[in-house]
Amino acid sequence: MSIRQISVFLENRPGKLSEMTELLASKEIDMRALSLAETADFGIARLITNDIEATLNELVNGEFITKLTKVLAFEVPNEPGGLNRLLKGFNAAGVNIEYMYSCFGSDRNRAYMIFSVADPDAAEEALKEQGLLSLKEDEIELI
Repeated sequence: MSIRQISVFLENRPGKLSEMTELLASKEIDMRALSLAETADFGIARLITNDIEATLNELVNGEFITKLTKVLAFEVPNEPGGLNRLLKGFNAAGVNIEYMYSCFGSDRNRAYMIFSVADPDAAEEALKEQGLLSLKEDEIELI
């Protein structure tokens, strides 16, 4: 099952990321996964939180530019070769990865990989045929 990710476009200047995290903290929104990429003029923070709707609402009210995207999340054993085994399944299913990032699970014996693909629904079906089941939003348990 795909999960929802919020991309937040941030001006590339000191303090802008902190403004976003301060807003989320003040509303008791917990970031479960975070990725940050940058260009010369702006950065993109990709977030998965404990309450996507509240996060999106607060960011829009705070005048942040956002985009909601469906991504896939998979649990990966936190051991050598764990990611490679998962990626072999992606290869066998013919699924191209646009970008990915990771976060650790609550017991440190598992990690989560978040994948952006062109068509999450089709990819999910193809991956299921390889025995790979993606996670639901409430199945990502972090520290």
